Amino acid sequence: MSDTVLVTGGAGYIGSHACKALSRAGYVPVTLDNLSTGWRDAVKFGPLVEADLLDRAALDRAFAEYQPMAVMHFAALSQVGEAMAEPGKYWRNNVSGSLNLIESAIAAGCGNFVFSSTCATYGDRDGEVLNEDTAQAPLNAYGASKRAIEDMLVDFSASHRLRHVIFRYFNVAGADPDAEVGEFHQPETHLIPLILDAVDGKRAALTIHGTDYPTPDGTCIRDYVHVADLVDAHIRGLEWLREDKGDRVFCLGTGEGFSVREVVDATRHVTNRPVPMHDGPRRGGDAVKLVCGSKRARDELGWSPSRSSMQQMIGDAWRWHQNGSYAR
Repeated sequence: MSDTVLVTGGAGYIGSHACKALSRAGYVPVTLDNLSTGWRDAVKFGPLVEADLLDRAALDRAFAEYQPMAVMHFAALSQVGEAMAEPGKYWRNNVSGSLNLIESAIAAGCGNFVFSSTCATYGDRDGEVLNEDTAQAPLNAYGASKRAIEDMLVDFSASHRLRHVIFRYFNVAGADPDAEVGEFHQPETHLIPLILDAVDGKRAALTIHGTDYPTPDGTCIRDYVHVADLVDAHIRGLEWLREDKGDRVFCLGTGEGFSVREVVDATRHVTNRPVPMHDGPRRGGDAVKLVCGSKRARDELGWSPSRSSMQQMIGDAWRWHQNGSYAR
């Protein structure tokens, strides 16, 4: 069997870390990315195919050339605010693009599929630790599009035996401990790099979106997982499929939530610098509290989030933030 894995979105934040982990595990990661949000400089561990998921012919050519044994699918639009304002963009890109990818994989005889989904498929579940059996009720087109892709995988598994593992998780943080790759977006939208931008003067201040939520300090609460821990789970998911253990959904989280203000305080402590910030209005589509358990992943995959303390995630992100950047 081929040791090649097609990684969609492999020039992005999580995808680039996955490519490094795949390479270390003995696989050949082939990045497929349109570079709309990804970075050519982040592709360091295998070939790059510059292509869009909406271009079926380009996908067919990539499968024919590299003959991957599996797909690891990260490519997606993922901004909640944008999803609320432009839902059609999300249905077109995420769902239609994924359908192209799935059908191209099946046509090429590639029957293993690891999908990066999201706990945003659950909607607002205040007070619950989410698991794989929690009812899904997404609040926006981002979560809804990911749920639709999950449904597609189930359907294609029934019709074409497309073996798949689905991972649902929330906020990913940190950076490669070796600082070879890291988190870099333009424009930046993720909380920890936004805080670090404010810390080192790359932006005037952090805007806290909503301070009147029903939480202890009035700000949203989220579960955070270190990107290195996250991609370790994806490697384990790939091995799960190679051992033909069946289709499975896994939630990935620490079971512990941090509010926006708690993340700010932790960043101040790690960097030993002040964080300029001001309060702003809520964003549409944001849930109050989202915390994710991972008992199934621990029990069945043997996965444990060993680097996912807030201090470790911020420390690794800060080291990358001070030195890392990419170019397209």
